[in-house]
Amino acid sequence: MSPRPARRHRFPVSLRSDPVAWHRQRPTWREASPALIAAALKQAQGRPTGNWYVLGPSSAVRADSAFGATVGGREIVAWRGGDGALVAGPGACPHLGAALAQAPVHRGTLICPWHGLALSGAPFAGWSPHPAHDDGVLAWVRLDDYGGEPPLDTPAVPLRPPAATSLATVYTGTGTCEPEDIVANRLDPWHGAWFHPYSFVDLSVLDVGADSGVLTVRVSFKVAPRVVVPVTAEFTAPGPRTVVMRIVEGEGAGSVVETHATPLGTDRDGRPRTRVVEAVVASSGRPGFAVARAAAPLLRPLVRRAAGRLWRDDLAYAERRWELRGTGRFPG
Repeated sequence: MSPRPARRHRFPVSLRSDPVAWHRQRPTWREASPALIAAALKQAQGRPTGNWYVLGPSSAVRADSAFGATVGGREIVAWRGGDGALVAGPGACPHLGAALAQAPVHRGTLICPWHGLALSGAPFAGWSPHPAHDDGVLAWVRLDDYGGEPPLDTPAVPLRPPAATSLATVYTGTGTCEPEDIVANRLDPWHGAWFHPYSFVDLSVLDVGADSGVLTVRVSFKVAPRVVVPVTAEFTAPGPRTVVMRIVEGEGAGSVVETHATPLGTDRDGRPRTRVVEAVVASSGRPGFAVARAAAPLLRPLVRRAAGRLWRDDLAYAERRWELRGTGRFPG
């Protein structure tokens, strides 16, 4: 779905002359209907994925060393081939099972650190590669035996601002929950100003998207106690493990925040673990944004830190939701 044409704001920042105290905000619990959130989650779970899973940031997969990840209890190793393309496959050496996530890469060939077995990315000695995709921001792997869906050639990557005029940052975090708990958190925008008062104020849901599947929210990002940036954003769930927030009006129109939930498998106590991989792809038509892009190495850690603060709370939300579901006490 293409974003709506954005209405330009001459002054992106607003001064709140009389900030509302946290405890005096308008309660949103009546609007945040458990049945409504559950219906949106069910819609998302019915959409196809083609068996694609996010491994992590594209930048984390390098040409000189392997990148290790886990999806559904399966060890995955990824690296860059001789042409720079993403290569992925089983994370255990076919010789004696060494962890290939610790392997060096030489001229596009992964070399097992135990006995020097070399893997070019082609099938060899029982080792076969998995389909992999690099969208320029995130690295993906396709696991047909685990996903069990009809496969797709490429993952459904959300529409993003052009790479040449945007700034991309990726945050990763892990929680004790399932992907649906992460997605349900993101399909509940009503908690934003209550649970994250340090970041959001003046939040209202304009459209619950019962027919369109698009949640439309008006919210202000807090820059300082009295300084905010008001925007209108749309939330969509293109699949059971992804939620996309797109700014459609206000400063940064066209910018997106993609939240992807990758199941890792269970821990030693049998509890599910899920990795959050959140890509922030920011864009702006203002001349000053070119300066921000030039300062990307300095800005990216700040963006990740802000995302980490939000996800410290939201992972607690998702973990609590999983615990309640396990005891049958969750109302959704």
